[in-house]
Amino acid sequence: MKSVVVDKIASVAQHNDLASELRVSADIPCEEGVLVAVRVLNNKSRYNQLELTSGRMATVNQGDIVVGALGHRKALRGYSGHLPGKLQQGDTIQLLNIGGVLGICDSANPDVGPPFDCKVLGTVLSFPYLGERIGVPARAGVEALDDKITLDTNNVPVIAMAGTCMDSGKTAAACAIVGRLRHLGFNVSACKATGVSLRRDVLAMEDAGATETMIFSDFGIVTTTEANGPALTRSLLTGLAANKPDVIVLELGDGLLGAYGVEAILSDKAIRDALTGVVLCANDPVSAWGGAKILRNDFDIEPAVVTGPATDNEVGIQQIDERLSLPAINALSNGVALGDRIATLLQEASS
Repeated sequence: MKSVVVDKIASVAQHNDLASELRVSADIPCEEGVLVAVRVLNNKSRYNQLELTSGRMATVNQGDIVVGALGHRKALRGYSGHLPGKLQQGDTIQLLNIGGVLGICDSANPDVGPPFDCKVLGTVLSFPYLGERIGVPARAGVEALDDKITLDTNNVPVIAMAGTCMDSGKTAAACAIVGRLRHLGFNVSACKATGVSLRRDVLAMEDAGATETMIFSDFGIVTTTEANGPALTRSLLTGLAANKPDVIVLELGDGLLGAYGVEAILSDKAIRDALTGVVLCANDPVSAWGGAKILRNDFDIEPAVVTGPATDNEVGIQQIDERLSLPAINALSNGVALGDRIATLLQEASS
């Protein structure tokens, strides 16, 4: 056990009360969510920031000592990497996302360049036993996930954002809906059920007016999968519904086809039955067509509205109307109309 002074603590460690001087151990359990300290070995000009526990974005520099969490990632437009099988002090791993997930990078999208290489300094220790200097590996999350939890929405309606891909406008749509519903007098809660640890999206929903937010990493899950996605969604919805908001806005990160568990969530009948409406976020008219086809044919879900870059101008809006017989509203340029559409849906569902 030795002391290290850290420069940056990633948001994946949000629920740990970590100081700038930490104790680290050479014994490194290679398990998802275990917090480790690393020294950054290179500089980058692209994708070079880290989300801190405060929610602020900080530029990462060569030589910085950073705290992150072990995990994996499978991103189409970022890094793909796996959880290492074993680690020791001095080994090199990579920073896989802005939220502080650390693992072995297998491939990188050219748009983000090579990842940060990081030298492993050791496992961050916490000291839960009062009056004793017995350190245990610190882990992400505030509570453990209950795989067997039963969904209880307390009759609170749920509006879900489902996308055709990452960066398809899900968070922008969620924020537009949250903001408009709040102005209409609704008490709105919001959560993000799938993806890789990053609090930026739920923080944006808070900024838009959500009174309470949650994210999957609150349960110690660094990266979601089809195995844990349904239990996480049940936990998030049940937790938020306990305080009886007027509506819950649920963002399903990544896309309908992906490795983060969206298909497994929508295949869960209890979750599907709890959804009052699904907003389809699409990058272009073809993906809107494919996304609507998947929702309709695979899950018997009729999208309430289409938004995202596919609706950036009248050409896409007309094609979606003609080909899919669905309303299309852009969240950025016409967020009020999108929110009003959802408000009407909620009123119809309650009548």
